[in-house]
Amino acid sequence: MTDLHGFELLKAQDIPELNTTARLWRHKQTGAELLSMENQDENKVFGITFRTPPEDSTGIAHIMEHSVPCGSEKYPLKEPFIELVKGSLKTFLNAFTYPDKTCYPVASQNLQDFYNLIDVYVDAVFHPLIPEHTLQQEGWHYELESLEDELIFKGVVFNEMKGSFSNPDRVLEQFKLESVYPDNTYGLNSGGDPKAIPDLTYTQFKEFYATNYHPSNARIYMYGDDDPAERLRLMNTYLSGFEKINVKTQVALQPRFDEPGRVTKVYDAGQDAGEKKSMLAVNWMLPENDDPELVLGMGILAHILVGTPASPLRKALIDSGLGEDLVAGGLEDELRQLIFSTGLKGIASADADKVEGLVLETLAALVKDGIDAEMVAAALNTVEFRLRENNAGQFPQGLLLMLRALTTWLHDGDPFAPLAFEQPLAAIKARLANGEAYFESLIRDHFLENTHRVTLLLEPDAELRAREDAAEEARLAAARASMSEAQLQVVVENTLALKKLQDTPDSPEALASLPALTLADLDTEIRTIPLEEQELDGCRVFYHDLFTNGLLYLDIGFNLHSLPQEYLPYAGLFGQTLLEMGTDSQDFVQLSQRIGRDTGGIYPSNLLAAVRDADQSAAWMFLRGKATAAQADKLLGVLRDVLLTTQLDNQERFRQIVLEEKAGQEASLTPSGHMVVNTRLASKFSEAGWADEQTGGVSYLFFLRQLVEAIDKDWPGVLAQLEKLRTLLLNRNAMLCNVTVDAGNWQAVQPQLADFVAAMPSADFVPASWTRQAGPEHEGLSIPAQVNYVGKGSNLYQSGFQRHGSALVINRFLATTWLWEKVRVQGGAYGGFSTFDANSGVFNFLSYRDPNLLDTLQTYDGTPGFLRELDLSPSELTRSIVGAIGQLDAYQLPDAKGFSSLRRSLTGIDDAFRQQGRAEVLATTAADFKAFADALDAVKQNGQVVVLGSAQDIESANDERGAWLDVKKVL
Repeated sequence: MTDLHGFELLKAQDIPELNTTARLWRHKQTGAELLSMENQDENKVFGITFRTPPEDSTGIAHIMEHSVPCGSEKYPLKEPFIELVKGSLKTFLNAFTYPDKTCYPVASQNLQDFYNLIDVYVDAVFHPLIPEHTLQQEGWHYELESLEDELIFKGVVFNEMKGSFSNPDRVLEQFKLESVYPDNTYGLNSGGDPKAIPDLTYTQFKEFYATNYHPSNARIYMYGDDDPAERLRLMNTYLSGFEKINVKTQVALQPRFDEPGRVTKVYDAGQDAGEKKSMLAVNWMLPENDDPELVLGMGILAHILVGTPASPLRKALIDSGLGEDLVAGGLEDELRQLIFSTGLKGIASADADKVEGLVLETLAALVKDGIDAEMVAAALNTVEFRLRENNAGQFPQGLLLMLRALTTWLHDGDPFAPLAFEQPLAAIKARLANGEAYFESLIRDHFLENTHRVTLLLEPDAELRAREDAAEEARLAAARASMSEAQLQVVVENTLALKKLQDTPDSPEALASLPALTLADLDTEIRTIPLEEQELDGCRVFYHDLFTNGLLYLDIGFNLHSLPQEYLPYAGLFGQTLLEMGTDSQDFVQLSQRIGRDTGGIYPSNLLAAVRDADQSAAWMFLRGKATAAQADKLLGVLRDVLLTTQLDNQERFRQIVLEEKAGQEASLTPSGHMVVNTRLASKFSEAGWADEQTGGVSYLFFLRQLVEAIDKDWPGVLAQLEKLRTLLLNRNAMLCNVTVDAGNWQAVQPQLADFVAAMPSADFVPASWTRQAGPEHEGLSIPAQVNYVGKGSNLYQSGFQRHGSALVINRFLATTWLWEKVRVQGGAYGGFSTFDANSGVFNFLSYRDPNLLDTLQTYDGTPGFLRELDLSPSELTRSIVGAIGQLDAYQLPDAKGFSSLRRSLTGIDDAFRQQGRAEVLATTAADFKAFADALDAVKQNGQVVVLGSAQDIESANDERGAWLDVKKVL
């Protein structure tokens, strides 16, 4: 079979390590290539990718990614993708813009749903409408509602990228690419520089689409258990209307530098441009990404150098005391030419030479003295385990493989090469077995003797924001001055016309064109996870008999209710401390090597969740480990040693851990601002939310800052608290074990686990009493940012709302209608949505990268009125129910299934209750939407507000409403 449905077969290969047969096809009429991955995975994946290297930093590729989903010839709706989100069983639906490509992937376990998703996606990319108002909405436009108003820039991507540029790590990444790749597309900002985005014209926009979004420039990917022949037949129907064209979108190679360079840039530090606020990264451009053995070898080397706290380059940098934490970096293998970066954040600019010198000296010493064989063995095992497990977390496994294949396929290379890892892995193992100094030679060749190196120093600038704001104001003033009154009136008319378009609903005919599932397509029964519960010496054991391909997933949990309230903030840190301090028999380097060599990894995680029909929370600290079932004894041995023999009396090591944790919390404020706000709001309404805030929110960040000082001023006092914490937590009567493995392997693991539990200390468990402190009702948390994260919430149960499954349907509906349209489409924020914790009753409105503050709160307060006035059609109701069922049935890998089952057990959610909730979802009516409006009146009238964002915007809101926000400076 070499020709089928208009495609010719280019290559076929079995990839046993993935249990997959791969076939690469080319569509004869258009030249489009299709990679068909045939296996038994029910979570089917489709993706279509275009090579889209930009020629400037206007964000044209990124804005196009936002725009093609905004209506197509077959589906002439405003937002077909959002309608899909409402009414699909999808397990993934999104789009990504990279520096050199744009990807449109979807996934579903339901075959008809999968075909529906493909149909909408393909029509979106090949037949989009993209009128000028779409560029204005998604990219940028002048906004002026009357001649007396202030002229401003508005647009979703414009504000998204303002938020992105508020993140120092993201700024460092962009300057890194600019400095390492100054002569090709990677040196441009594919996401869009807010200073350049308003330069983009509609003519350029349309030309970019015509050049890049053609089947001749497409790479199509299909994965899973669907019919491989039907894939080709289906895609041929979509492609047959096109003819092949010559598309010139190749990414040129960056010429190599003759000598290393040095670049200094600045970032917005707000008013806190302190002495140790700089960042330094040493960056190397490596060879082209077309040699699987070299790429795998460099990946293992990167893990050796900086992948763990014990890695020699990472350790040398942290031990130097010159900074707080490593900069984001390591090996990046998604570009045509690889890049490796490392360095420190939280340094003094005067120490830049020291940091750079330390990096180079450490690498030279590793070549001269050799890399510790234990470190090599640990890294090799860790990377091999990851390849074999292929655990993509919440991503479908097929999507992870698509992105891996594209690293070569995008540049006209072999897409199978990055997927078939057995041969390059065996080759590297053979080199090591023969005594070759393989990794040392990689360091010498690609780092020490590589002149394409750039050292980037990023310094804080307290005045940068003011200068950029002034420049934007001057640009707008000049634009306004250049327009006549008639031209300004055109801007006003355009603004009002755009708002009218945004407010105008899709016609029933357009909505009816969208393929949709019916309620008959949905399973009425819940999906269950096997669970057996038993007790071993006072310790609860939860066991899940699931096929795991020979892997063991083991979670050891400790009840945080063992801790008095004042110890709780340490719980955000203590799991990491146990794994990174060293034991009686091994220092932390040796321990790290042992974990890497003998297991698939161990990491800390906290579970803090409300319990159904109870005031008290489920509050647990976990050490979550995995290994091959044959290595169960080694995994349990590591866990036993870290729990019973960790040496806590190492002041400098503990200080390093705290500094890295503090730096990580600070770095997450901007990219995860909506989550910070959600946690802060939830802390006001439930014990679980309060405990979560104490161990991972803004309160936790403040605690970490105080802890750094306490370590220096009163180390004996801190040590005493750590020792007390361990004594209180390590009690098998307040402990649980969660095991996910198949029944055959469980028979061998169970007695080993019993021995492990028996070795744990035993004491009476008396839960401590926690008292939540009442904080300010409304808060403004200021950070150096050009956008905001706006939240408002309340506890609906305390206002009389009775728990019902329809709340899930309504909450999803709000996110894809009212909040999407008002906060994102019209408000220009990157996102607007709401969360509802059905156990606690906490309902929070949230926005993401939002240029507004008071306007967004006004939208939240308008939600009850929206629901009361809603004329909900039967088809809209059905779509909302389908989407809610899709959320309930989200695809999970075995480790996630086991932990989900545990979480349900700990929070009082049994299968009978889940079945009742599913029935309520399926039976949701339009009347439930009206009733929920009454519940949301409580948020409107009594809700509390948390805003994380611009100090200027918070101050303006206080000026307008009379100092109603309690202001705290967070960063």
